Amino acid sequence: MRSRTVTGGGGVEIHVEEHGPRDAHPILLIHGFSQSRLAWTPQFESALADDYRLVAMDCRGHGASDTPSDPGAYRDSALWADDVQAVVADLDHPTLVGWSYGGLVVSDYLATHGDDAVSGVVLVGAITEKGTVDADRFAGGEFVALDSGFRSTDAEESVATLETFVDLCVEGDLDDPGRYRALGYNVAVPPFVRAAMQDRTVEHGAALAELATPVCLIHGAADPVVRPAAARKHADLFPSATLSVYEGVGHSPFFEAPERFEADLRDFLA
Repeated sequence: MRSRTVTGGGGVEIHVEEHGPRDAHPILLIHGFSQSRLAWTPQFESALADDYRLVAMDCRGHGASDTPSDPGAYRDSALWADDVQAVVADLDHPTLVGWSYGGLVVSDYLATHGDDAVSGVVLVGAITEKGTVDADRFAGGEFVALDSGFRSTDAEESVATLETFVDLCVEGDLDDPGRYRALGYNVAVPPFVRAAMQDRTVEHGAALAELATPVCLIHGAADPVVRPAAARKHADLFPSATLSVYEGVGHSPFFEAPERFEADLRDFLA
């Protein structure tokens, strides 16, 4: 494992962790809402790390990256885009993998900087818009019901909300080590960061439709956080995209079905 920091949008320091050979094809993994780079631990510990350069960033306000105190630092697409650009600048045409809210961060980057510096995009249980009619339609009801708790500064309410959220992220039960590991990095994100991220209004459809980069879509059929209809909209948005729907899988295909996810990723990269 190797780690470093890069300077992203507005001078925010972004923490980056790498696994695998430096000279292998790079895959940039971007986590979701209130998560961290550690969400990708199954991939770090898999055979993917023998064959590819796995690069995972902590998004601003998450994990070991800086947490600006101004809520505005989480509402500007250009800032999120520049965070990704700061990581991409050190890589040779990486494949971008965005999970959940990470799909919106990938979209921020593509809409701002284009796709010339990347070789492909993988969207996993992902969103590409926020604060729109479709964004509201694609958000699962159980996730939407947690909004006030995501914003709460009451420790008991906040932790209870995040426990529910962690459980929503998988179909079935997590074992205690996995559940409390995930709860730990969710709790580490301040409520004002989650609130600002939830309050964004952004839609990148027009810019994304112009992209030439190959796209792979992966979505769990039982996803209660981002409805599978989001993936079907993305399939229409990217006519050349491949779409894989995982039956019996929830919001975290890379965690719930890692062997299938990694095989699909290898096929796409090939």
